[in-house]
Amino acid sequence: MTDDSPKRVFPDAGADIRQAQEMPETPQTRSPAYRLAFNDDDFMARDELRPVRLQLELLKPELLMSEYGIESTVVLFGGARIPEPDLRHTAGTETLAALADYYQVARDFARLLTERFQTDGVRDNVIVTGGGPGVMEAGNRGAADAGGVSIGLNIVLPHEQAPNRHVTPELCFNFHYFGIRKMHFLLRANAVAIFPGGFGTLDEMFEALTLIQTDRMAPIPFLLFGKQFWERIINFEALAEAGTISRADLDLFRFVETAEEAVALIERWHRTGGY
Repeated sequence: MTDDSPKRVFPDAGADIRQAQEMPETPQTRSPAYRLAFNDDDFMARDELRPVRLQLELLKPELLMSEYGIESTVVLFGGARIPEPDLRHTAGTETLAALADYYQVARDFARLLTERFQTDGVRDNVIVTGGGPGVMEAGNRGAADAGGVSIGLNIVLPHEQAPNRHVTPELCFNFHYFGIRKMHFLLRANAVAIFPGGFGTLDEMFEALTLIQTDRMAPIPFLLFGKQFWERIINFEALAEAGTISRADLDLFRFVETAEEAVALIERWHRTGGY
């Protein structure tokens, strides 16, 4: 078999980094000015390099997911503070303790989807979460229960930023920019599943709904787990009655309670083009 790949005319960047590291120690080679620009952390962190960093955060996960064969995803959002059922006694409030049931629902949902769609090496409808604890952990854990892969899009925060241990290591990404992270959540999305959560969950939910509402994103199954929770914290009907959203916008999402119900809705959507 012949190698048809193009031959390199110039040395690759990695080779130049290694060669630069082997240079003799002199005042000149020790100077920050002498470092290769793309291998100079201080230079890359300058404010003037922000456009380059934005591009890199968009490009790196895109390339690695493509190389890994990720065809499409199902986005799973939910509260970082929701404990697994066996640890509900550690919850800070009675409501949070009750919401621990959704940890198991999220885990079951991710397991069922992974069993259904990750077959024969196909990586379709791969679970993607924020990579953190709580409901996010449950999503990655459910995919691992099924023997599949899942994605974690972590972000540098003062707390709760460490990735959970169930994310596929090769698909565990870390971000500085919230905006680029949000793009990666939706670029391959075949469905969005929203579990009870706080400000972060609400932020992601309304941004995705707005993109669909304004036709900046194609409609996809948009599932809110726990009707009682969502109708208690958001009066969707009042928004429609006030005219600040169209009544048709209430059809952009569906309430669900169980993992089985959610998977059935996603399958029906992709068979028929609607709920």
